[in-house]
Amino acid sequence: MHFESLQAFLAMGGYGFYVWLSFLGTFLSIVVLAVAANIRTRKLREQVLKEHKRMQRFMRAKQQE
Repeated sequence: MHFESLQAFLAMGGYGFYVWLSFLGTFLSIVVLAVAANIRTRKLREQVLKEHKRMQRFMRAKQQE
């Protein structure tokens, strides 16, 4: 598709508002999903490390008996 000017490109034949709103919504959704996945991964990693340390303490205590 060929546009005469930047203004025509942004207007998208009268559908520019819906097109750009869709792009914005998609971009924001992807950002929210990425941030949420990062937070969940960090929390899971912390839980795994905590459990690992707990098991190490348990094994040391069991060996000292």
